[in-house]
Amino acid sequence: MRNFHTLLIANRGEIALRVLRTAHRLGLKVVAVYSQADADAAHVRAADQSVAIGGSLPHESYLNIAALIVAARASGADAVHPGYGFLAENADFAQAVIDAGLTWVGPPPAAMRSMGDKAAAKRLMQSAGVPCVPGYDGADQSVAVLQSQAQAVGFPLMIKATAGGGGRGMRLVESSAEFPAALQRAQSEALAAFGSATVLLERAIREPRHVEIQVFADAHGNVVHLGERDCSVQRRHQKIIEEAPSPAVGPDLRRRMGAMAVAAARAIDYRGAGTIECLVDADGQFYFMEMNTRLQVEHPVTEALTGLDLVEWQLRVADGEPLPLADQAALLERFEAGGHAIEVRLCAEDPAHDYLPQSGTLLAWGAPPQVRVEHALAPGSVIAPYYDSMMAKLIAHGSDREAARVALVRALEGTVALGIRTNQGLLLACLGHAEFVAGRATTGFIPRHQQALLGALAPLPEALVALAAYVVRAAAHGHDPMQVRLPLAWAVPVNLEIDGTAVRAEVTALGGCAYLVATPKQAARIELRHLGSDHLQVQGLGTLWTLSYVQADGVLYLAQAGRQQVVRDLSLAPAQVADSAAQQLIRAPMAGRVVSLLVAPGDRVQKGAPLLALEAMKMEHPALATMNATVKAVHVAVGAQVASGALLVELAPDTA
Repeated sequence: MRNFHTLLIANRGEIALRVLRTAHRLGLKVVAVYSQADADAAHVRAADQSVAIGGSLPHESYLNIAALIVAARASGADAVHPGYGFLAENADFAQAVIDAGLTWVGPPPAAMRSMGDKAAAKRLMQSAGVPCVPGYDGADQSVAVLQSQAQAVGFPLMIKATAGGGGRGMRLVESSAEFPAALQRAQSEALAAFGSATVLLERAIREPRHVEIQVFADAHGNVVHLGERDCSVQRRHQKIIEEAPSPAVGPDLRRRMGAMAVAAARAIDYRGAGTIECLVDADGQFYFMEMNTRLQVEHPVTEALTGLDLVEWQLRVADGEPLPLADQAALLERFEAGGHAIEVRLCAEDPAHDYLPQSGTLLAWGAPPQVRVEHALAPGSVIAPYYDSMMAKLIAHGSDREAARVALVRALEGTVALGIRTNQGLLLACLGHAEFVAGRATTGFIPRHQQALLGALAPLPEALVALAAYVVRAAAHGHDPMQVRLPLAWAVPVNLEIDGTAVRAEVTALGGCAYLVATPKQAARIELRHLGSDHLQVQGLGTLWTLSYVQADGVLYLAQAGRQQVVRDLSLAPAQVADSAAQQLIRAPMAGRVVSLLVAPGDRVQKGAPLLALEAMKMEHPALATMNATVKAVHVAVGAQVASGALLVELAPDTA
């Protein structure tokens, strides 16, 4: 680089490491920033220099513009890369960097402002003749006007935060009766995530494709696009699988959408990396949704097809250079001859419980080297509740779509993430579903097939779990469960708690490596093939099973292809007395911050009524009443940070 030599990365985790890798390859020194929660994070250790910028909450650190500018000056950085997320699309941050005399690795603040507000961006695109989804994007945000406009737009419709992205501040509303509550939740979430509660309304297009176009521009008049990415597989309006090229886009549609995206970038005098996001309906008609004025999480699939480093392009454009390749025809030729790439986002969440965010310590981690893996993880890494739930992303590249899909399935099956519940099993179920295999998945794919996809995450057989617990315990006590010299004439009781459910099993050694395992649900002869320090292999129940495991604090975490069981061996523990009043105590299902409190002591509530809302990993989650009751006590206040399991509200059963 000619104009800067030390780059501060205003982000964390795998994002910071991704930018750091290219910066180091280009000979730049890298400055990392970190919050209190990230003091020992991987991106901090990998950087040439690191600066603390504040507390664990995002607004105390990664969203603190003043602290970031101070860090840049104190470290001697002469350029700032925002990564993606946090302040990456904040025009005020970009302007502050420029005003401090530093190079901003991103688009001009004016261009960011023109696209940073979804409503303003939509009006700009409409004036340029770009097709947009019908809706309301006016300045009057009163509840009465929004309700009236919702009726005019018609249902179903989407409520969207104008300042945001990533699914925050977004709600699908099916009817007029649902609108007031959905509006309140969307505005609250938007205010917490982006500092603005302003929303727009759009007619909901049923099950479209979500297709985005990657654009790049420099200061020399060059504007190009690098093809499309299909991001249709989403949960809660957030992407979890992305691929390129889109199965729904052919050469003609690609060129029409690309021309629109280039025209949009030219209209705002754009610089650097940007993405035009569109909805494509069943007839191939596309509608502009928004422009993301930053690099996307899913940029590696474009890199795989084109062979280009998009972070390097960002840095070179920021340094004043022309685009490394400005020939649109040559770029399209690369893209269309580049095979196929698919990315999945591995997230700390529990799909079986409405994708509830998970936090805690990652006890075991490993991913196969055959695919590209972007992460900042290691055994012992702490998944904090303050940031996005994405832990890692895996990207497979193949000569065609099926080759990429199969490679990604194999990589996911071989990925080990124990101690934290993840969406690993759900991702595998999605990749193996007939509709996805055929390339027909739309934005309605997961909601439509939710039960089938979750059904594929069925727990491991109880007999298998019981034998695993038995042999791991035996090995820990110095016995060799691989070689039992003589069969036992009696069964050994194994009392377990598997994911909170009590299971009584009996294990009988048959001699050699064979065991008979009996539970109330099944009895099976299982042969132990191998027992290592972190995995075991058994033959039984018609399958050869390879299971990963780790033990911590008396708990066994056991997993196979993303299906993870949390097992406590209660064989030597005293009998547990059930707490009949457990339902009266409403506890936090995850660590988070109380963002709204909807009840007070003395209030009567119906079963299922929301009591309060917790914010964790940038999403709001309601705590619901477990019975018809009177609120006996409230133990938290708005703004309080609570740990998983913390007592929130006490209820007194309604005996009326």
